[in-house]
Amino acid sequence: MKYLHTMVRVTDLEASLRFYRDALGLEERSRRENPEGRYTLVFLSAPGDESAQLELTYNWDPERYTGGRNFGHLAYAVDDIHAACRRLQEHGVTINRPPRDGRMAFVRSPDGISIELLQRGKALTPAEPWQSMPSTGQW
Repeated sequence: MKYLHTMVRVTDLEASLRFYRDALGLEERSRRENPEGRYTLVFLSAPGDESAQLELTYNWDPERYTGGRNFGHLAYAVDDIHAACRRLQEHGVTINRPPRDGRMAFVRSPDGISIELLQRGKALTPAEPWQSMPSTGQW
């Protein structure tokens, strides 16, 4: 058995790519458009790690998606959690749970998918503005 990917449905493909690719830093691996089925699939993964992919499914006909706590979140290890959160903020992403401890943060995608960021290796020394930043919304 081999893990292949996690699929999330997205309502705005371009907004989702700005989040997952541009702000979060994932790389697009492949894209498949299916005119007969009226959907587009985009596969992304972390740089240097194609083994765990994220599949964005964009259905061309509008649908309303609701999420549940049963899904949980996606998680990515980052080399510098402070820099990752700074980059996300620069792209207009709200840091829902700042990395006050230098180790863990949460953000949400444009479709409300919770993303956990974990510092690779030892926690960084707590630093501002993260140390005194309160949590926002749900994460």
